[in-house]
Amino acid sequence: MKTATIPSLRVEPALRNAAEERDGESLSGFVESAVRAQIQQRQEQAAFIARGLASRDQAKATGVYFPSGAVLKKLEARLAKAKKALA
Repeated sequence: MKTATIPSLRVEPALRNAAEERDGESLSGFVESAVRAQIQQRQEQAAFIARGLASRDQAKATGVYFPSGAVLKKLEARLAKAKKALA
């Protein structure tokens, strides 16, 4: 597979200096890492939205809905369990 380049971009010197602060990391490595992270975030966001729409459609089709209080209570329990596991 051939490699491709990302277009150059003009930024303020302070932004470039901040991007170059880490020792052992090249500017191009930083940019590649940032692009990869943004792509991952976009994919995760698209998947989240797709799951939400699918859930909405399922609820409409079945007529089964859950009260927000019950959902929040379950989420709070999951959060408490995760915090306990980290402690």
